[in-house]
Amino acid sequence: MAVVSSSSSTSMWLFFFLLLALFIHLQAAMATTTPQISHLRNVEVKKHRLPSLQNSSMAESHWIEQTITAVEKSLMLRSGSFIRLFAYLLFKIVTVLVTVSIRALEAEKLNEQAAVANPEEVVSMVEMWVSISFSLSSFSLTQTNPVTMSIQNSTQRRNLGFFSCGTGNPIDDCWRCDPNWQRNRKRLADCGIGFGRNAIGGRDGKFYVVTDPRDDDPVNPKPGTLRHAVIQDRPLWIVFKRDMVIQLKQELIMNSFKTIDGRGANVHIANGACITIQFVTNVIIHGLHIHDCVPTGNAMVRSSPTHFGWRTMADGDAISIFSSSHIWVDHNSLSHCADGLVDAVLGSTAITISNNHFTHHNEVILLGHSDSYTRDKLMQVTIAYNHFGEGLIQRMPRCRHGYFHVVNNDYTHWEMYAIGGSANPTINSQGNRYNAPVNPFAKEVTKRVETAESQWKGWNWRSEGDLLLNGAFFTPSGAGASASYARASSLGAKSSSMVGSMTSNAGALGCKRGRQC
Repeated sequence: MAVVSSSSSTSMWLFFFLLLALFIHLQAAMATTTPQISHLRNVEVKKHRLPSLQNSSMAESHWIEQTITAVEKSLMLRSGSFIRLFAYLLFKIVTVLVTVSIRALEAEKLNEQAAVANPEEVVSMVEMWVSISFSLSSFSLTQTNPVTMSIQNSTQRRNLGFFSCGTGNPIDDCWRCDPNWQRNRKRLADCGIGFGRNAIGGRDGKFYVVTDPRDDDPVNPKPGTLRHAVIQDRPLWIVFKRDMVIQLKQELIMNSFKTIDGRGANVHIANGACITIQFVTNVIIHGLHIHDCVPTGNAMVRSSPTHFGWRTMADGDAISIFSSSHIWVDHNSLSHCADGLVDAVLGSTAITISNNHFTHHNEVILLGHSDSYTRDKLMQVTIAYNHFGEGLIQRMPRCRHGYFHVVNNDYTHWEMYAIGGSANPTINSQGNRYNAPVNPFAKEVTKRVETAESQWKGWNWRSEGDLLLNGAFFTPSGAGASASYARASSLGAKSSSMVGSMTSNAGALGCKRGRQC
């Protein structure tokens, strides 16, 4: 009901602004008649015609777009005076507001549809795949004592599974055993797990080969560049012809149904802007090195073949996810950015963050916009098989409102805390390995951010089967309501003694053609 009310109210305001612009134009038209100034077409910001949803907002979106088109044509028939020019510019501002409002409303509806109603079905399905992958594994489950297991440094860890295909990691064991992986790249889209398991990216589209690392013009990107690939309206599976370092001048704004697949090349997005996923769905980011991202903005940036617009300053995140759904971030190496490494906010949901290697950063992962933004209660995120490594300080992740499954990750470093939150998130920590720092005041895994114990003691945070080393401790809370933890469950956790094997190849892989990756 709230969504319908919000949509109706927005439409009323939009209708009012459109009538106001039309009224101003008609008043000016009665005063004088002048030649066309069609040259304004050459400097306008083009509107983005959005695909309508197959629901109650479809007719409403279509009517708004028809009205925009009709009024715009009318305005372009007569012009010349200052009043008419003002009317036209006012109309363009209203057009931008209409476009953004439609996209936001449609994204909200998609995000609500993406929320998992019955996570137990997801758990059962993934448990089956994990069991299969373990049965294929050549790794011995009996040779390691989890209590005396030593934590190796990053280089040693990342060689653990190099010669073994079956690690028990259901994502990797789904595709990495195939020596012809480069001929079967799209198989990856069928290997997702957790809340983002339905992210198909560009599976149903053609391949797009990036041949040019340059980003000379964010408004008119050249064919062959990464920016030209990601803004297209059609599904695409994007690969790279060779090793390259891409220094983006402005945010790389993704369109829906895209896979960026860095396998087979050493691809760095670095020393500039980075990736923005906003008001879209079905995106896979795989196999990239993303680092040294900096704030950019106050510039025009293209987001589709038919739309570009003004972007305010971006924070400098490696990957920013705004009001989007069915997102999978897998096997990337992320470090050294101005703000966060992965941020998901404004109602984003159905997200999996897996097999990534995080290093050298302060605020690593933020999940939830603010304590007051209650639409993030729909958020469901899986964080699985990641390695949280050297030089990390906090937020692995930092959660608000929603439901978060933190499963089979390896935490070898943190300086303040590993998992934090506010605004009553549900956090389900299962089968992770937490190795506390030397600092005796930073042994606690958890942190309730700026909240009194009288408030957070009712939040559902639990630790189940986690391995706590070097004095690490997890402070649980809540009554442990099964319904809440069911909504924060997305796959079956395996023994924490297997975390080293399952996360040994976290980060961007050095895949070679003709060999198992």
